[in-house]
Amino acid sequence: MNVSVKNRQMRTYEYIVTEAENGIEVGRLLRSKGYSRAAVTKLKYNNGLFLNGKHIRTVDRVSVNDRLTVILSETTDAEPNPSLKVPVLYDDDDIVVFGKPAGMPVHRSNGHNDDTLENLFAALYPGVCFHAVSRLDRNTSGIVVIAKNKFIASKLMSDERYRPRKLYYAVIPGGFYEKYGETGEINAPIARENESIIKRVVRADGDHACTRYRVTAHNDKMTLLEITLVTGRTHQIRVHFSYLGYPLLGDDLYGGDCTLINRQALHCGNVDFRHPLDDELISLKAPLPEDMAEILLGNGLSF
Repeated sequence: MNVSVKNRQMRTYEYIVTEAENGIEVGRLLRSKGYSRAAVTKLKYNNGLFLNGKHIRTVDRVSVNDRLTVILSETTDAEPNPSLKVPVLYDDDDIVVFGKPAGMPVHRSNGHNDDTLENLFAALYPGVCFHAVSRLDRNTSGIVVIAKNKFIASKLMSDERYRPRKLYYAVIPGGFYEKYGETGEINAPIARENESIIKRVVRADGDHACTRYRVTAHNDKMTLLEITLVTGRTHQIRVHFSYLGYPLLGDDLYGGDCTLINRQALHCGNVDFRHPLDDELISLKAPLPEDMAEILLGNGLSF
């Protein structure tokens, strides 16, 4: 019988009240710093707020030079798996960034309870909660940003100043450059395919979806693209290029040729974001994985 044990993690943030913040209620001050109303309410009931070392209510007011302490408390029940190996591209007390290989899910699910990025995270950071800020399909490789608490996750996901900007690389058949040009934008709404849980299609009643591309290398056999997402729909890149008649190589779900590679040839290779605590710009790169590099070089494309 497997028993799930929840580990508790605590993270502390301290703020010195400025002149501009003098007299503001604690709850309002925290919301101005990016805490959601739900987070402030949870802090109130968990006794996670202190002013100059003493418990304080969210309706109390602060004064200049007061020291406001916030203690975040979360629990996790993910099973650690230290046997998993994934490169760590960046790490601090609040954020870790991985270079995820193809074939590894980000989150646990039915059939994937101990082989995910979440399980590796649980082994590297015992008791710390896993908050995936950027996500990739199981068979897409590349950079994944993980926040170590809800506050940082919320800032990275909902505040445009800190939201990660991602650059993807994809390999599709040759002939795309001649038909669609070096750069362009695909605007085509995406919806769930009828009666399918996983598959998406371009359909008029779907959600707005916009993909921008640039051809970086091409010949008559294949094309290497740089891609940025204006929107973030499920399978957006895969659906849009299949819709244009150029499905990603290896993408059997959307009609891709699987002769040279047995997973969708899609990789998140560059991520930039500003750190929510000090506004530092963090720029990270992950080179093309071996399987994608091999099919390009093997067919005469340098990159």
